[in-house]
Amino acid sequence: MTTSDLSNLSMHDLFRIEAESQTQALTSGLLVLERTPAAAEQLEICMRAAHSLKGAARIVDIELGVILAHVMEDVFVAAQQARIKLGRKQIDLLLEGVDLLTNLANTLDMESGPKSEERARSVDDFVVRLKAALSDDESAAGDEPIRVEVETPSVAEKEPEKSASVAMADPVQLLPAKTQHRDPAPIPGVDTSETHDRAIRVSVDNLNRLLGLAGEAMVDSRWLKPFGESLLRLKRMHHETGRMVESLHETASHLALDERASTLLSDLPGKLAECQLFLSERLAELEASDRHASNLAHRLYDQALACRMRPFADGILGFPRMVRDVGRSLGKEVRLEIRGETTQIDRDILERLDAPLGHLLRNAVDHGLEGPEERLAAGKPAEGVICIQALHTAGTLQIIVSDDGRGIDTVALGKKVVERGLSNAETVSKMSESELLEFLFLPSFTLRDTVTDISGRGVGLDVVQDMVRQVRGVVRVSSQAGEGTRFQLQLPLTLSVVRALLVEIGGEPYAFPLANIVRALKLKKEDIEILEGRQHFIFEGKPVGLVAAHQVFECATPDADANELSIVVLGEQDSLFGLVVEKFIGGKELVVHPLDPRLGKIKDISAGALLEDGSPTLIVDVEDMIRSMEKLAHATRLSKVGRDKSEAGLKHRKRILVVDDSLTVRELERKLLDHAGYDVEVSMDGMDGWNAVRAGAFDLVVTDVDMPRMDGIELVGLIKNDPVLKSLPVMIVSYKDREEDRRRGLEAGADYYLAKSSFHDDTLLDAVADLIGEAVS
Repeated sequence: MTTSDLSNLSMHDLFRIEAESQTQALTSGLLVLERTPAAAEQLEICMRAAHSLKGAARIVDIELGVILAHVMEDVFVAAQQARIKLGRKQIDLLLEGVDLLTNLANTLDMESGPKSEERARSVDDFVVRLKAALSDDESAAGDEPIRVEVETPSVAEKEPEKSASVAMADPVQLLPAKTQHRDPAPIPGVDTSETHDRAIRVSVDNLNRLLGLAGEAMVDSRWLKPFGESLLRLKRMHHETGRMVESLHETASHLALDERASTLLSDLPGKLAECQLFLSERLAELEASDRHASNLAHRLYDQALACRMRPFADGILGFPRMVRDVGRSLGKEVRLEIRGETTQIDRDILERLDAPLGHLLRNAVDHGLEGPEERLAAGKPAEGVICIQALHTAGTLQIIVSDDGRGIDTVALGKKVVERGLSNAETVSKMSESELLEFLFLPSFTLRDTVTDISGRGVGLDVVQDMVRQVRGVVRVSSQAGEGTRFQLQLPLTLSVVRALLVEIGGEPYAFPLANIVRALKLKKEDIEILEGRQHFIFEGKPVGLVAAHQVFECATPDADANELSIVVLGEQDSLFGLVVEKFIGGKELVVHPLDPRLGKIKDISAGALLEDGSPTLIVDVEDMIRSMEKLAHATRLSKVGRDKSEAGLKHRKRILVVDDSLTVRELERKLLDHAGYDVEVSMDGMDGWNAVRAGAFDLVVTDVDMPRMDGIELVGLIKNDPVLKSLPVMIVSYKDREEDRRRGLEAGADYYLAKSSFHDDTLLDAVADLIGEAVS
């Protein structure tokens, strides 16, 4: 922080900043001392932190802080000299003292009054209880009385109405040793040497702007390379011109020219050589400048990006204490292990991780870990272990939270799924373990039958999944009975840069974040299958529906001469879609540029970016796009993909909509008409048919009569009463072959009535040909 920044802070603000770092050092040290009471290094750290807090509190005249810090400091000194032993009871009290110091530091009103008296009583009570805890036989190492000699005037001397037990004239009998002067302890992580790194405050907005400008500088630096290549082409053209001039000079030397023309012709090769030399020198300078500018831009960008990164440890400072306290409240012995503290994480992601990781850790203590007796009976140590790890792998950030508890009871989970009506027992019995575990992420879902302060409300894992999705990540859970549970969060390294697959749609580049892509693949046209009129292909043993990207983005239909289709597989498990794009461009790292908020939410788009040549591209909002594809599929408005030019050329394939609630009849009619050359789409009932006929252009509608939601007669009436659709031919194909049924259909406006009892291939095709002619026109 700069001097000007410090000058703008009050003395209380300075104390609060100091207390924040020193109380964290005290908390971390006490948690270690709880397991290893004689750890000399941690005792030293705690003693120096308390000493620094005492000095800081004295400077800003916070006397309660002086009392607390001094008492704790002398306790640590006594522990260093092996005259006391810190047990669990004493650690609890010292942690309570840390909380009191934190509350003092964060209290704005430090004047006298009821609140001040309450704070003094809290400190008084703490000192008395600490004295009692340290005088227990189990913690005393000898018979010599231990005293704390506090050097400042008592609170009672300045405010007589406060309890006299806080007065320094009646010190706590803790330590007789002389208290020697010690230098204030350095703030953890801050080097006080002459070569230390000074810190300044920079707003997030300024940092984001800096990163954006660094990204633009990196893009601009890449412009020099193609410019240099264009100059190389100019050099080659110059060389060819020189050869032509030499030929001209040789030819003209045999001609009779006047003196001026002869002189100019003689000077031309020399001038041309001089120009070539000058151009070569400038090209060399440009190449050197290109290398320098590119290197500088990349270094600038890397440094700007590094400013946004913070070590993982910064975001988990309070978790060890939280896990310890939750475990104690539940009567469980638990230890939190942290791995990868120095792993660098984007500050935005680190801030968003706080609540999700808190939920996972509380769940691990409450749901995952057994009590001490149960663990011992299972052959495990009484103390449970929760591990939280951060690491970079394959260009992503991995956060893993695991425990060595009992694991998740999938049988109980399946019963809870059935009880809540989320699925039936037969379906649940066929689900894999991974499929069952996905139910844990549903809102309000919990395995607990009772509500406690820690769990049972069904709030937690859905929050984790929502946060992960917001930052374009995924979360996975696995469990092994009797051995524990493991949650793995796969997140992008930074929200400012996205690793993306560039594809071409409608002649324009679009970027798909790699974290949201299941697979990118090439598909042969002969591998496309049709079921109920919808195209799909088999992916990992499951059918995946195909959707044309140009239809989602409502752009021009591309040519499809190639024998292979470029497919981007999106979605999750049982809800996958294959998005057909024109071609793959390649993978890129893109600097994310947020869209102008005045544009609002743009359908299927999340942000923008600049490519290496400076041209803009749009980054796809994959979650939004999946919803768009689902709407198209449910509305039965999906167009065919992979058509050849011969199919989409000058000749028009007539389109027919088949509406029938029977899968067998629907598929039979579709196949007959498709083999005859017609372009066929299907709908499952009258309502779907009505939505489809309004959304698409058809030459004929073939419909059944008896269907759910809307029967065929109603559908015919709606079509014939619509001013736009009334000229559309409609054929009814029904099992009802009585004359009154036929009359009812024709009166509703049907152009043809065909009974299914007399139905055969030629009958249907002949009727269709009579109404709209041959398949291709």
